[in-house]
Amino acid sequence: MTLPRAVAASYVSNSSERFSFKAESQKRMRGRMPKFSQSRMTVTKLAWCTAFHFLLAAPVGCNLLPGKGETDSKTKLQELMKVPELPDLIREATMIQGLQPIQVIGVGVVNGLPNTGGPANPSQFRDELLEEMKRRDIKDPNHFLELNNTALVRIQATIPPGARRNDPVDLIVRAPNESVVSDLNDGWLLDTRLRQQRYLQNKIRKSEVMAIGTGPVLTRGSYTPGEDGTLKTEGTILSGGRIQITRKLGLVLLPEFQHAKTSSALAAAINRRFFFFDGTTRRGIAKAKEDDFLEMETHPRYRSNIPRMMAVIQAISTAPESTATQTRLAELADKLSDPATAADAALQLEAMGESAVPILVDALSSTNPELRFYAAESLAYLDRTEAIDALETAIRDTAAFRHPSLLALQGMNHQLAIDALKRLMNEVSIETRYGSFCAIRRQGVEGKSLLGGRALESFYLYQIPSTAEPAVVISLRESPEVVLFGDTGGLNIPQFLRGPNGLILKPDLEQPGKLKISRFQVNTDDKRVTVSNSLPSVISGIVSVGGGYGDVISILRLAKAKGYLSKQLAVDPLPAAIRVYHRDEETESGNSDPSNENSNTQKEDESSETSNMSVSESSVSEFSDTE
Repeated sequence: MTLPRAVAASYVSNSSERFSFKAESQKRMRGRMPKFSQSRMTVTKLAWCTAFHFLLAAPVGCNLLPGKGETDSKTKLQELMKVPELPDLIREATMIQGLQPIQVIGVGVVNGLPNTGGPANPSQFRDELLEEMKRRDIKDPNHFLELNNTALVRIQATIPPGARRNDPVDLIVRAPNESVVSDLNDGWLLDTRLRQQRYLQNKIRKSEVMAIGTGPVLTRGSYTPGEDGTLKTEGTILSGGRIQITRKLGLVLLPEFQHAKTSSALAAAINRRFFFFDGTTRRGIAKAKEDDFLEMETHPRYRSNIPRMMAVIQAISTAPESTATQTRLAELADKLSDPATAADAALQLEAMGESAVPILVDALSSTNPELRFYAAESLAYLDRTEAIDALETAIRDTAAFRHPSLLALQGMNHQLAIDALKRLMNEVSIETRYGSFCAIRRQGVEGKSLLGGRALESFYLYQIPSTAEPAVVISLRESPEVVLFGDTGGLNIPQFLRGPNGLILKPDLEQPGKLKISRFQVNTDDKRVTVSNSLPSVISGIVSVGGGYGDVISILRLAKAKGYLSKQLAVDPLPAAIRVYHRDEETESGNSDPSNENSNTQKEDESSETSNMSVSESSVSEFSDTE
C-alpha cells in the first residue's frame, strides 16, 4: 500500500521520535537497574509473562483441568441468573418488617411547679440536659435548674408502626432519683427532644430526633389512691408528643426468593390491589427497593389498623386474575364456612378485593356469629355498607369481637357507620359506649364536632345523650377528656370536699343547689367562684379557679370515694385489644341449627390464658417481624 507523501513523512517523523524517546529513557534508567545478562533477562521476563497469563486464564478456586473450571463457572452463573418460581401467596415468600414499636427517650424540664420542684443533683441526666440546653442557646442553664419551680425529668414515648410525621403520641414522665421534686402536678414540660438509644460497640449511640414532647403533666396520684411518693413524681402527658419521622413498612424476601425480577413481580401483585390516585396518576403502595426488599406506604383505609393491612398484603395472590380465579373463590368460600379456616379465608378474600364481595355478603347470613364477624370485618375494609349491621351486632353481643369491630367501623367513611356507633352509645356496657365514642372522636376535627366537645384549657368535656344508666368517664390515653353519658346529676357535698393544690368545694348555704369552689395557693391571689352543683358546672368551675385536668380527676375520684358522686365513674374503659373467644364444639359448623344458638352462647373470658382461639389470631393472621 502506498501512503500519501505527507502522511508517510509524518509517520516516519513520529516513529523516530518514539524511538529516540525510548532510547533516551533506557539510557537514563541504565544506572538504576541491576545488570543482568541479555539472555538471563529474556528468560526471566518470558517466565513471568507466561505465569501471569496462565493465572489470568485459570478460574480461582476451580480445578485446573482443561474445560472443567469454565463449565462450573457457567453453571453457577446460570443458577444465579435463574428466576425463582413465584409462590401462590406473597406470605410464602416474605416476612414483614416494621411492626415493632420504637422506644424513644429524652431528658427534659418541668416548669411552673408551685414550689414543689428543686435543684437537679449532679448526674449523667443533668449533664445530658445541660448539653441539650446549651445546644439550644438557653442562657444560664445551671441557674435555671436550681429553681424551686423546675424539675429534671426523664421522658419516654413509643412510636407505633406506620407512624407519620406530626402524629400525636402519649408521653411517660418520671423524675429520677437525682431530681429534687415532691410533686409534678400543675407542671408543664418544656420542649424535649426524644431519640432512640442503643448500646453498640461499648458505647451508647443516639438516633436523630424522632419526637418532640411538651404539655401539662398528669400525675399518677390524680387517679391512683395511695401514699407512695412516686405517685406524685410520675405521670403522663396525653398526646403531648409529636412524631418527627415517618416510619417505613416493608416486606423482606426469604433467601430462596431473593431476585430482582421476583421483587418486582411481588410489588406488581400488591399494586394491582392497593393503589392511590396522586392527582390524576395512579400510584401503587409497594416499591421494589432491592432484590430482597419491598417498601410499603400505608393505605388510608388501614390507617387505624396497620397489622391488618400487612396481613392482607401477605394474603395477596401473586397470579393476576384469570379463569382460575373462580376456582380459587369457590375454594375460599368452602373454607369460609368452617370456623377453623374462616379467619384466614376472610383475609384472602379481602386481599382479592371486589371480586370476593358476593361470597363475603353471602356469609353474613350464616347462623354462626363467628363466621358473620369474619365476613363483616373483611367487608368493612372493602368499604361495603353491608358489614355495618353485622359489626354492630358483634360489638353489642360478643366482647371478644368488640375491639376489632370498632376498628373496622372507625375507618368507614359512611354516615351509616356513624349512626351505628351513636346507637351503640345507648348500650349498658360502658366499654361499648366509650369505645363507640372513641371510634367517632378519632376521626379528627370532624368527629369531635359530631360529638359536641367543649375545650376547657388543657382537656375536653363531652356531654353525650344516652338512654343507658348515666356514667362519667375519664381518659388516661390518647386524649385528655371527661365524657358524661346521660344525665349525670350533680355533686351532693354535705359540708366540704378538700381537693389537691388548695382546692376546696363546699355548698352555698344561702343558695341551695349551688357550690362554692375556692383555691388557695402560696404567693398567688385566692380564687373563688360559685356554680351549680351539676357536674358540667362543677368541672367548668374548677377550671375557672386555675385547676387542670389532674385536679378535675382528683375531685371526681374523691367525690366518688366519699359517696358524693352517685353515678358510675370509669377510668379509661376501652375494650381490650386481645380477648379470648371460646368456640363450643356444637357451634363449629357454619350450618348449625338456629334453635341451638341460645344454648350454645359464645363464652367470653377477658383474662383466661387458655382458649380455642385468640381474637388477635382471628382478625390478623400470624406474621414475622425482622425489625
